[in-house]
Amino acid sequence: MSEENAITQVLPVDIEQELSTSFLAYAMSVIVSRALPDVRDGLKPVHRRILYAMNESGLTPTRAHKKSAWTVGEVIGKYHPHGDAAVYDTMVRMAQDFSMRAPLIDGHGNFGSVDGDSPAAMRYTESRLARMAMELLRDLDKETVDFGPNYDESLTEPLVLPSRYPNLLVNGSNGIAVGMATNIPPHNLGEVIDATTMLIDNPEASVEELMKALPGPDFPTGGMIMGRDGIRDAYTTGRGSLKVRGKAHIEQTSTGRTRIIITEIPYQVNKSKLVTKIAELVREKKLTEISDLRDESDRKGMRIVVELKQSCIPQVVLNKLYKHTSLETGFGVIMLALVDGVPHTLPLAQVLRHYVDFQREVIVRRTRYDLDKAEARAHILDGYIIALDNIDEVIRIIRDSADDVEAKSRLIERFALSEAQTDAILEMRLRRLTGLERHKIEEELAELRDKIAYYKKVLADEALQFKIIKDELGEIKEKHGNKRRTEITAAAKDLDVEDLIAEEDMVVTITKAGYVKRLPVATYRQQKRGGKGIAGVNLRENDFVEHLFISSTHDYVLFFSTKGKVYRLKVHELPVGSRHARGTAAVNLLPFETDEKIAAVITTREFSPDEYLLFATKTGMVKKTALKEYDRSRRDGIIAIHMRDGDELVSVRRVGAGQKVMMVSAEGKAIKWDEADARPMGRDTMGVKGMTVRGDDFVLGMEIAPDGSELFVVTERGYGKRTPVMEYPLQKRGGMGVKTIAVTAKKGRLAGMKIVMAFHELMLISEEGVVIRVKAEDISKLGRSTQGVKVMNVGEQDRVSAIARVASTKKKRVAKVGEGQQTLVEDETAAAQAAAAEDREAEAEELASEEFDEENGEENGEE
Repeated sequence: MSEENAITQVLPVDIEQELSTSFLAYAMSVIVSRALPDVRDGLKPVHRRILYAMNESGLTPTRAHKKSAWTVGEVIGKYHPHGDAAVYDTMVRMAQDFSMRAPLIDGHGNFGSVDGDSPAAMRYTESRLARMAMELLRDLDKETVDFGPNYDESLTEPLVLPSRYPNLLVNGSNGIAVGMATNIPPHNLGEVIDATTMLIDNPEASVEELMKALPGPDFPTGGMIMGRDGIRDAYTTGRGSLKVRGKAHIEQTSTGRTRIIITEIPYQVNKSKLVTKIAELVREKKLTEISDLRDESDRKGMRIVVELKQSCIPQVVLNKLYKHTSLETGFGVIMLALVDGVPHTLPLAQVLRHYVDFQREVIVRRTRYDLDKAEARAHILDGYIIALDNIDEVIRIIRDSADDVEAKSRLIERFALSEAQTDAILEMRLRRLTGLERHKIEEELAELRDKIAYYKKVLADEALQFKIIKDELGEIKEKHGNKRRTEITAAAKDLDVEDLIAEEDMVVTITKAGYVKRLPVATYRQQKRGGKGIAGVNLRENDFVEHLFISSTHDYVLFFSTKGKVYRLKVHELPVGSRHARGTAAVNLLPFETDEKIAAVITTREFSPDEYLLFATKTGMVKKTALKEYDRSRRDGIIAIHMRDGDELVSVRRVGAGQKVMMVSAEGKAIKWDEADARPMGRDTMGVKGMTVRGDDFVLGMEIAPDGSELFVVTERGYGKRTPVMEYPLQKRGGMGVKTIAVTAKKGRLAGMKIVMAFHELMLISEEGVVIRVKAEDISKLGRSTQGVKVMNVGEQDRVSAIARVASTKKKRVAKVGEGQQTLVEDETAAAQAAAAEDREAEAEELASEEFDEENGEENGEE
């Protein structure tokens, strides 16, 4: 029947059934052939085809780059019947080090940027395989994976690559299919390999155990992951939500201004759009604290500079940036991948288990291939040995035969050779008949038999197969591993940090310019009075140590600012520095305003309702408030005391019922009054008059003075003395006080004051950062109006800037403080803790002495 006369038959079909069938076929095609990666090699078909085509074309890391357009044409023409844009875009992403944790293509030219710049056209760029891609392709020629026909069945292509490392986790994957999506974050190669090895050794390893080796994703752009709950959810169920932040720190300029420096941004965030968004917020008056914004990024790294106005708090601005811009983003983890062609949401253990099973299959297939090749070669060599053993007869048979067919038949009949052996003998060159060649054949045959025995052992021993997997993974880690880029910060609800912090006494120093650090108390050593000390801090010009105290790592530190606010941190949250380090700027720890500084520091373990704090300001105002009023914290601080304009907070101390208060002014006046004279007040109150000061005089400090204690004062030039507190008359608060030292131009005004006992030791710090530690009992005890003796030698341009009290050994303290007497730990819990720590310091004393002698040549003795 001709086509013109053909009758078209129309069949009735249920439209719903047809749509369902057709859409299901389309959906499965998208899922299997486009959008989702295979759990075994972590690749989608387009990635796999690009890598295979480049490998077949010889574009390996040891060869020259080739035009990307040529590679795209190869992939489209042979394996991937889709548009060139889809193939080139995939190539570009595999070459971007800000998209891939382990780039698979080595690109030459413009392959885009983190600013969102488009890559150059494919005719301009060049590419070749990266070294990490070769690990995915390794052993492909040893029948380790199955091959299938390409789209027109003219060629074959691998259905999966051998993937000698867990690429699905290392580079991650994202894609949208029909009715489902995948979004797997990248991870650190070394950590993934460690987790894989752990699972091989312990197939029942829990998520908590695996997270010790693989703590979380590791994005190529760095940043910080806030909290571990989302990671744990993703690894346990295959789904989780991560909060990712960029990295930023606060700097101070030489002019006193502050700036926020952004050095890393979250994964897949467009840097140019981030900068544009910040600028829009400034124009919309949502970020009024920003005065200037510029991108100083270069090939050395990222640097976005956000200049701030003088009156703002840097930490508040940074928090606003996190809230209103993509400097903080969410990353929804969906660990969806194909398992035997079927999509599954997989927890971490299953991903690793599927990979290990696949690698075991690769090892078995590779070993079987090597065994077949070795046995085939050994079979040929066996034929050579037979021929060499009967060489004369073999030559006679070949010479007497009419043709090679007859020779082959006669040799098989005479020596029971196979056809393969006979063909090899007939093709053997005459030079193989020498004795040396025979020896080489025997050596090769012996080596092959050893390999055959090993291959058979591998095929029969599952434990050996797993050992090979671990060894080869270890080699890849050693060769290609690198450091983690993304920091994982545990949220408070995720982890009790103190469980990981050893309790020890620390010396905390704070400089006039606001640099903070802590270091072990044993770093400093004891000397006689008049000693030169050791260099404690390397400081900037015109900076000096202003505060020094000793406290346990588990204590709270209450920072009281000159503006009457209080901020709360734990000691272990302060930065650790070396003895010579300057420390970290306080603006990176506390959200200070531009002209706000640290005035006093109180350490405490608990906030008891029976304890009170006594405040003193520069103009002589005092206030008593219950400690429990400060058992709260806000990031931007809370009000500690209300003050008049121009006044500053100078001292804060613990105080108990019946205790005496000692206040000292810079001009050498001192007043002692009973704490009951100051009634308890609320937190946000101004207080009452504690000491009257006139002219340019001001309150230098305030201390609690128990019975039997002594007042230690020191001048700017290092002259000091001890005077019994009992020599000072008890007055009512608000008076001008009495003379405590004769102030002269030669010895300078008073620089510091402390209430001490004989068992105490004192640390004195100069403006140039020199530290000395002396026993209180070594300092002369003199009358109230005397001038004092030399306590510390200071240079011509140097001045004493701060002093701190340290308790001596426990034995001495018990001997000196009688029953019923009050100790001097009410204002510094660290003082008592330092006494308990003194025994631990003893072992380090000799080492510290040697270090001091090396740096200073010889030790200065008593004056």
